[in-house]
Amino acid sequence: MSAVFHTDCPTLHLHRRGKVRDVYDVGEYFLIVATDRISAFDVIMNEPVEGKGALLTALSMFWFERTRHIIANHVVSVNVDDYPQPTHEYRSQLEGRSMLVRKTQPLPIECVVRGYLAGSGWNEYKSSQTVCGVQLPAGLVESSKLPQPIFTPATKAEEGHDENISFEQAAQIVGIETAEFVRNVSIDLYTQASEYAASRGIILADTKFEFGRLPDGSIILIDEALTPDSSRYWLAEEYAPGKPQMNFDKQVLRDWLLTQPWNKQAPAPTLPPEIISKTLAKYREAAVRLMS
Repeated sequence: MSAVFHTDCPTLHLHRRGKVRDVYDVGEYFLIVATDRISAFDVIMNEPVEGKGALLTALSMFWFERTRHIIANHVVSVNVDDYPQPTHEYRSQLEGRSMLVRKTQPLPIECVVRGYLAGSGWNEYKSSQTVCGVQLPAGLVESSKLPQPIFTPATKAEEGHDENISFEQAAQIVGIETAEFVRNVSIDLYTQASEYAASRGIILADTKFEFGRLPDGSIILIDEALTPDSSRYWLAEEYAPGKPQMNFDKQVLRDWLLTQPWNKQAPAPTLPPEIISKTLAKYREAAVRLMS
């Protein structure tokens, strides 16, 4: 499988191109293709991480199958033979990295669940002892396990960073009934996924879910599920509160970029081959540990 930086499917209707995924409108369904693009600090790097898209797709499918009993999801098939006929000529770009999915109206909030204090949650806690309006106990340190998982929604940003909001603000955006539903489902998904990950020697510190509404009004899980791009995974055997943890994501890439004379604006610096390979190794290790 060769690297795919941009899909090139001129006879298909490109719905949108995200940081990682190219989405095509193929009539009744969307076709989501996970490319090998990688971004950091909201800037897409110039080099692909060959194989990353396939790993993300495999992990998403693994979790979509494992969580189907909690909530339905948007996946119709990952078999190109099942896709609409016009897609078949692009098989080489689609196999192993694409999903045919149901169309939904995406909810305009990110549904984040945190079981540990890290990232923007840790930064907020240091200043206010809260995360997204949720009051937390005093005395917690970076990477502390929280007394119980908390739902910390965020707004969706087309560009730049999502903005953390309170549950009350989320309810104002989507309605109280919908907000309560996605909060309960998100916490259930996180709880069961974190228990499984723990059995594989991995801590699921936090994760982000997206939901969409079908024409009949029902809500299903969409986008990706519990990948290193949407989740913070830590190696359990090296876990120690009070400091950053060993991550299964693109932290290797971020750390290298921080050593460069770069203003975090496009274009990004040229990535050395060893940084690309180390980044891919992190994704691959997470996939192997979780799916083996």
